[in-house]
Amino acid sequence: MENKTGGGQLRNKERSKLKFLDAVGTILKTHGHAGLKINAIAATAGVDKKMIYSYFGGLDGLVDEYIRRQDFWSNAKNDQAPPQITDGGKAIAQQLLLQQFDYVLKNEGLQKLLLWRLSEERSSLRTWTDNQEANGEQLFKYVADIHFGENARQFRAIMAIMISGLYYLDLYSMVNGSTFCGIDVKSEEGRSEIEKAIAFIIDQSYDNL
Repeated sequence: MENKTGGGQLRNKERSKLKFLDAVGTILKTHGHAGLKINAIAATAGVDKKMIYSYFGGLDGLVDEYIRRQDFWSNAKNDQAPPQITDGGKAIAQQLLLQQFDYVLKNEGLQKLLLWRLSEERSSLRTWTDNQEANGEQLFKYVADIHFGENARQFRAIMAIMISGLYYLDLYSMVNGSTFCGIDVKSEEGRSEIEKAIAFIIDQSYDNL
């Protein structure tokens, strides 16, 4: 009986946590980060605001958890290079960039987070950045750096430009217009052209560095 009761309490806790996380996403999409207040989140979730402190330690902890669940690169980990890699990570690099480009376009909550990170200094946003860098370092260290050797930092610079550029194209297409350099980033044809460009740049990097 105690185990069943404990199991029910655990399920209730997880449901309440998900309600809070969903509420954060809803508020971000409708009111932006300025709307992320304890009372507003609790009201949207339909759960006592005291539980935010109990489950997450406060607003920053809740935002941290929301970011962890939403962010693409914070979840793109590779603790060590899998043995089947024979191309220096070329296919992985291209795949991750293509996935990022598609993921950000479809995730309005993440778009709002990215804009927030550019406009305000906050501990949760700094933690997000640090986690991204730590996970990215694993991918570079165990895959790309080994392949590129003395040119590894140049490849990192190329990836920095590509990752940030893809972020910008997605955000630009959702906020102030969909056409950039004559390419409609929202259209299937336009996104196909961007994807071809990603493949071209990765090919050139691996062929010439």
